[in-house]
Amino acid sequence: MLKLLRDDEVYSEVIERGLRRARHSVWIATANVKNLMMSVNENEVESSMDFFKELASRRVAVRLLHSGVPSGSILHELKAGASPEFSRFFDMRRCVRTHFKCVLVDSKLLYMGSANFTGAGLGMKGQTRRNFEMGILTDEDGIMDTVADKFDRIWTGEMCRKCGRKRQCPVPLESPFGRND
Repeated sequence: MLKLLRDDEVYSEVIERGLRRARHSVWIATANVKNLMMSVNENEVESSMDFFKELASRRVAVRLLHSGVPSGSILHELKAGASPEFSRFFDMRRCVRTHFKCVLVDSKLLYMGSANFTGAGLGMKGQTRRNFEMGILTDEDGIMDTVADKFDRIWTGEMCRKCGRKRQCPVPLESPFGRND
């Protein structure tokens, strides 16, 4: 399957039909990361951090790779203290050269496109507040394997050795939980 997504289709396919169905793992790469809002039902929304906590309670491992400083609300929630279970199943790392955007769910569904992990990108903002986004949704093994390999080489620090920008890194591959495994 290879499907072109536009604008609000990105939210419905990636968040509602992708992330919400995660069973084992979610890998997200983005340049910008904010605590975006997600619909729970017609009358209720939740923040992405609350959703990540719910995933952790189901033992779904989440990796969030980003380049910019996270939004204040994410930093606040991380600094406020996370349960041991949450910090065991959720981790985020910052690599200033990360610019690709992807969401890989259970190694079975991949979104690659223009949308950052922000309200105006992947979030549920309305038509007049949403960025104009496009991306591809696929379950093609070869594409998913290539993206997962690149993600993992950045995540593990393998790319740092040949990066050439190490001096610009505030803290290479920093993790909010002090892990760099």
